[in-house]
Amino acid sequence: MFFIGMIALILLVDLGIKDTIEEADATAFPKEMEGTGGKIVLYQNHNDGFPFGLFRSQQELVRSVPLVITSALGGIFFWLCQRKGQTVEKLAVSMMLGGALSNLYDRLVRHYVVDYFSIQWKNLKKVVFNLGDIFIFLGTGILLVNELIHIFREK
Repeated sequence: MFFIGMIALILLVDLGIKDTIEEADATAFPKEMEGTGGKIVLYQNHNDGFPFGLFRSQQELVRSVPLVITSALGGIFFWLCQRKGQTVEKLAVSMMLGGALSNLYDRLVRHYVVDYFSIQWKNLKKVVFNLGDIFIFLGTGILLVNELIHIFREK
């Protein structure tokens, strides 16, 4: 099935990039990503808390909340797969689930999430992401826009 393949692709590509970043010499970071004209900077960050390092000292919480949320996303995904249509919802949840699984793997196996790039634009310069984060945000945005479209069509 297409959506399961997309989940697997997001998961494997993000974990592959994370492994590459982890294997690199830490002193090589931060560095500009080639071909981006300095618009993307690579890092080797380890986030052992929630986004922005929140709740670092509460590791049980930092591991269990994403586990519950990712499990719920998985349940929603399999529920959606039973239904005809709803392609946009399936696409969005697949993106979110692929990213969430990658970050959950990090939390459970590495005990921190590997974040590795920053977009050098306005306040985004201060935030270091990974590909999983981007797909979580993208999927969430798609769901939001889709829901807003449905609301406006009903009126």
